[in-house]
Amino acid sequence: MIRAGIIGVTGYVGIEICRILHQHPQVKVTYVTTKTYVGDDIAAIYPHLQGIVFHKGAELNVDVIIQECDLIFISLPYGQAVKIVPLLLAAGKRVIDAGPDFRLKNPSDYVQWYKLESAPVELLNKAVYGLPEITNKDNIAKSNLIANPGCNSTAVLLATYPALKHKIIQPNECIFDVKVGLSGAGREPDTYKLYSEIAENIFAIQVAGLHRHTPEIEQELSLIAEEPILAQFSLHIVPITRGILVTACYKLKEPKSAHEIYTLYKRTYENEPFIRICRLGSSAKVKNVRGTNYCDISIHVDVRTQRLIVLSAIDNMIKGAAGQAVQNMNLMYQLPQTTGLDKFVAIYP
Repeated sequence: MIRAGIIGVTGYVGIEICRILHQHPQVKVTYVTTKTYVGDDIAAIYPHLQGIVFHKGAELNVDVIIQECDLIFISLPYGQAVKIVPLLLAAGKRVIDAGPDFRLKNPSDYVQWYKLESAPVELLNKAVYGLPEITNKDNIAKSNLIANPGCNSTAVLLATYPALKHKIIQPNECIFDVKVGLSGAGREPDTYKLYSEIAENIFAIQVAGLHRHTPEIEQELSLIAEEPILAQFSLHIVPITRGILVTACYKLKEPKSAHEIYTLYKRTYENEPFIRICRLGSSAKVKNVRGTNYCDISIHVDVRTQRLIVLSAIDNMIKGAAGQAVQNMNLMYQLPQTTGLDKFVAIYP
């Protein structure tokens, strides 16, 4: 049995990790921390877990978490995990960081985008970017430190990987229009999250390459293409709680039919249990993946402009965060990727 701890359990990602782990047959959650609700029952803060979760929020004590846990999930704001991770690794613990502190391999990129000092290079070199459908699974299995990808990055990269890997698109002609539900902005209060602001509304944030997932996306696309890539990434907040829909637009290198590209995507992802390629003529939709660890992808070709359009839909809280973290944990412990995640079926309507 894996003894798991969660640092930052009362944020949206932390509590979703907690919910999923309590349904996992090989995990026992032994320690959860919170800064805001120390001593409070977790189920009192999140009543949907009444009768399921019986932990009290504890103040972070590294010595205790080292003693009681084998694996630690960290769900903290940027700049916080880097203070804790060296102590956990030195004690022989395994860590999955749901935040951005170890995603960017170039320290100067982190400084530029997050305005904080980066993690040491030697620590960044130990971290494995944990997108199981793209990252070498053996590297995930061997690692003691996983950088869990960002939610928007996950949806964008899964949409792009087969086309870029097989070199059927112009690498620097990638345009990503991303719609995300409000939970993607976290639980901290802000004016734009008010019902009167978000209801019956849709708006872009951090326009013109200013979003912090941009360097992460470009870093991983560049690794796939084996050349530097600049991407156009635009993010819109939409009035739903969960879900991401990416509309990705690429310029084809040469004419290809939708069926050819559909076959290419099916072949590329044929052994990936959480990727579903939608039948031709249909479109990926958020509602079909809500509450699951699936990524639905649909293929469309505009013959007139010779552009490939790929739609990618995920639940930002599961495949985009907590579910992906558990998927990485399964690989780290040589469990089937689907363990603890395969019973999730989307709720419809």
